[in-house]
Amino acid sequence: MARPTKKKNDNGGANLGFEAKLWAAADKLRGNMEPSDYKHVVLGLVFLKYISDAFEAKRCQLLRETADPDSDLYLRDEQARYRVAEDRDEYAAENVFWVPEEARWSHLQASAKQPTIGKTIDDAMLALEASNASLKGVLPKDYARPSLNKVMLGELIDLISGIAMHEAADRSKDILGRVYEYFLGSFAGAEGKRGGEFYTPRSVVRLLVEMLEPYAVDKQGGRVYDPCCGSGGMFVQSERFVEEHGGRLGDIAIYGQESNYTTWRLAKMNLAVRGIDADIRWNNEGSFHKDALPDLRADYILANPPFNVSDWGGERLREDARWKYGVPPVGNANFAWLQHILHHLSPTGTAGVVLANGSMSSAQSGEGDIRRAMIEGDVVDCMIALPGQLFYSTQIPACLWFLARDKKNHRFRDRRGEVLFIDARKLGHMVDRTRKELSDEDIARIAGTYHAWRNGGAAGRAVGRVSPSGRNPTASDAAPTEADDGSRGARPTYADEPGFCKSATLDEIRAHGHVLTPGRYVGAAPAEADDVPFEERFAALKDKLDEQLAEGEELGALIRAKLEGILPP
Repeated sequence: MARPTKKKNDNGGANLGFEAKLWAAADKLRGNMEPSDYKHVVLGLVFLKYISDAFEAKRCQLLRETADPDSDLYLRDEQARYRVAEDRDEYAAENVFWVPEEARWSHLQASAKQPTIGKTIDDAMLALEASNASLKGVLPKDYARPSLNKVMLGELIDLISGIAMHEAADRSKDILGRVYEYFLGSFAGAEGKRGGEFYTPRSVVRLLVEMLEPYAVDKQGGRVYDPCCGSGGMFVQSERFVEEHGGRLGDIAIYGQESNYTTWRLAKMNLAVRGIDADIRWNNEGSFHKDALPDLRADYILANPPFNVSDWGGERLREDARWKYGVPPVGNANFAWLQHILHHLSPTGTAGVVLANGSMSSAQSGEGDIRRAMIEGDVVDCMIALPGQLFYSTQIPACLWFLARDKKNHRFRDRRGEVLFIDARKLGHMVDRTRKELSDEDIARIAGTYHAWRNGGAAGRAVGRVSPSGRNPTASDAAPTEADDGSRGARPTYADEPGFCKSATLDEIRAHGHVLTPGRYVGAAPAEADDVPFEERFAALKDKLDEQLAEGEELGALIRAKLEGILPP
């Protein structure tokens, strides 16, 4: 399959500009309400606005086409045109939810100042669920509760009514989807640790997606799976990636599981707002004990499982077909997740998994033996050490595991016997007092390095062009090209970079006791060149030391004088 060319994203994936202001206005209305409760109030209304706008756009199109004498749908009779506009099949054919009159945004907006607005919203949600089987049990329906301020609800409706008011239908849908995504992240930040249970930071998700490149792999499209999907961010970014590279919404098939019912509802709404069709299962027993998709073999798996879970019920799963590389300890689910994910990969599938750093080196409770078996089984493709402070839920340092069932996969070069290590701990920038993000340039550098190694060649085996920077290629540089006859074009060259990346052999990994911490392999970055002669540098340092010693003596004298003033005569 010819690999599509990457299209430039007009805003580079950045915020639309007004989102932060919109969030600040919405948050101001929250008052003393807990973010965890307020989240469902706001996101439910944003969802309702999206559904209604999409419906009204399709309805206007039908009315316009049936009234146009030049249209194939032209109807003379006005009542006939109205019947077509109210025909549910017309909407189902284009994957547009049917919205009954009492659930349309115009009806809510007209009732926003009424004291019964809470019940009006609940009735709208109930009507939507009754008319659309895929939404059954998904929408929040407790707006009429006495504790919810009805004036605040009316003001929220007014605020949300202004989103994309004068935009075309397609643009309006995109803006509402981005607002929903932005609000999800903002609520995760407001909730702190609890927020991390439903939301993986966007820059981490983007890195996983850029690394794996979830293109369709056959005529049926690629299968993307997340066994602990949270609010569905992995899927949103995967679909966005496909569209940015010339594909269409729906080119990939999406599957997921989520054990938390409330989070599952967020995921269903998040995907619906983006117009993404997906098979997302609520599984209250979790992926380990009641695998809702036991026969699925995915081409791409992206996952951010909870770190170091000790109560995953491992004592009930001592014998399981998934534990090919060893039985996971009952006190930590990390290697249960890795093996569950490997079990669900297709024969040529690849996976990206977020885990705590301890998974790279732990030897307790048999974890070292499982890791060694996975390395010797040659299913570990790449390891990335991430910078700290990326996550809302934990300050525990994290890493990314990239797994491949078949490293001789014809789509790329034969990588058997090799593992790429990337130390990205020095990347990222602070976005607030407690949290970092990876920039577009950081993501391109990491993903481009992996693609050059995976697609082009390991150190010492240069096969093609070097990136324009002369160092690490960008993500778009790294994508291999194909000629019209299907043959591979020139590919970027990979080379080890001390302090950042290293392609290691299995023998090198064995020498390190099968520990996968990138810092052990990449070494130290070379010291920056310094043209200042040693004598000048030494003199400057000595002057600085003399200055600091003098300041120390002055401070000491001052402290002694103060103490003497305190002592009685």
